[in-house]
Amino acid sequence: MRPEVPNKKRRTMTFTVEPMHPPYAARITGIDLRQPISASQLVELKAVLAKHVVCAIGQDEPPTNEQHIAFSGLLGPLERGKSPKIAGTAERVPHPEIIDQSNMDEAGEIYDDQDRRLAYKRANRLWHTDMSFYDIRATYSALAGHIVPPSGADTEFTDMRAVWDALPASRKAGLEDLVVEHSYWHSRVLGGGPEPNAEERATRPPAHHKLVHMHAPSGRKALYLASHACGIVGWDKSKATALIEELMAFATQPQFIYAHKWRRGDVLIWDNLATMHRATPFDDRTFKRDMRRTTCRERAIAQGGSSIA
Repeated sequence: MRPEVPNKKRRTMTFTVEPMHPPYAARITGIDLRQPISASQLVELKAVLAKHVVCAIGQDEPPTNEQHIAFSGLLGPLERGKSPKIAGTAERVPHPEIIDQSNMDEAGEIYDDQDRRLAYKRANRLWHTDMSFYDIRATYSALAGHIVPPSGADTEFTDMRAVWDALPASRKAGLEDLVVEHSYWHSRVLGGGPEPNAEERATRPPAHHKLVHMHAPSGRKALYLASHACGIVGWDKSKATALIEELMAFATQPQFIYAHKWRRGDVLIWDNLATMHRATPFDDRTFKRDMRRTTCRERAIAQGGSSIA
């Protein structure tokens, strides 16, 4: 497959978009997420995100938790659920809208070697799309860099629309009829984490989603896969595993991948319905990495009297 040549930098009415390589990723300048976003800026940003499904917005300082939440709520219904309960642990970031993607405990110290959270978070180094283990899927995620290690810890992406386009027609045959089971705990164990106990497992049951779907903002078909994918409805386990592994390997070939090199203050926004991503290794026993993520979902739901999107 011949790689695409990135488009030239272009200016919208209110900010500048510079496509990177591969060109589904772009850097946006001229917008500050620590300030209120105007209605026109929001319309332009969503139009950019329909094409460039990974966008980096660099700032001198990361947004506060409150600024991060306020901006993300403009992109869609916000996830306001608690993180999965990990036995014997407490929260570091006291906002239910923010998912703590750091290697730091509630006291701000690097996790102890035996902390179950460290083992589970290392599973983020597997290719995945956020929250595919929920019935109501994730749309946009916004990840803010508060503390960035001196080396490593890139975030890599692959465009699942381009992956679908690149599949031979003979291989596409029959894929659109398949439904995949996704489990949070499957990927945690696959990534080297311990088997969850009953209390942990009960917090996140599996979900079923079509393998191929239409990415509405761009009008293009995309594969919907992740390390959370653990089976195909109606198939035996070995056959399902073989197909999932084949498609995951195809989707993560170098020509599809963009690697984001973090700078403190960066906010990286991506569309989970068009991409997969993964964290890359760094010395997480020596250096702190403080990343905080908000995630929107396809629609809001009511649960227990509170809004959980």
